Amino acid sequence: MSDGNIRVLVADDHGAIRAGLMMILGNAEGIEVVGEAADGAIAVRQAKALKPDVVLMDVRMPGVDGIAATRELTAEGLCEVLVLTTFDLDEYVHAALRAGAAGFLLKSVEASRLIEAVKLVAAGEGVLAPQVTRKLIAAFAAGTREPSVAPAGLEDLTEREREVLACLGGGLSNAQIGTRLHIGETTVKTHVSRVLTKLGLRSRVQAAILAQENGVVLEG
Repeated sequence: MSDGNIRVLVADDHGAIRAGLMMILGNAEGIEVVGEAADGAIAVRQAKALKPDVVLMDVRMPGVDGIAATRELTAEGLCEVLVLTTFDLDEYVHAALRAGAAGFLLKSVEASRLIEAVKLVAAGEGVLAPQVTRKLIAAFAAGTREPSVAPAGLEDLTEREREVLACLGGGLSNAQIGTRLHIGETTVKTHVSRVLTKLGLRSRVQAAILAQENGVVLEG
């Protein structure tokens, strides 16, 4: 972050929506909009050139869509990606999160919530729209998600790392994890980083999904 500001790139194929998002974020304290893109390919090129902290990414765009662009950006560790879309269809949610997006919001989100989400994602937190969270939890509870093969790294986690993974699965923030496990927030970030590395994951939201799928849940 330059001068302490969060650098944001806005990617959306609708010019009016893009302008509106840029105006909201550009007027927010602590946020600097460094660029814009009308499709996924341009978003990737712009991200490589401008080095934003967060890319606000639309899903449905011509050419390279937001999912493919997110996958490329997160695979290269270029920035965090916050997906913002009109649609909360399961296929988009799951695809975006598995591509490594740090969060998923609907375009109906209030300006204050959008600004908060950008700041949370930049700080390494995960963000999901309440509507999306409810649908994911309902899908897990109903057993409608396809079972996944537990990654080998799951067995390599220490007891503390497994506790952190369970907390991620419960949707806890770093501060909440620290309070629950009686450890500092810096220590939490270290554990989260190690969990992601051992499991070969790109985001804490992916870790949350994996925890749910493999029954790593909070006790009590």
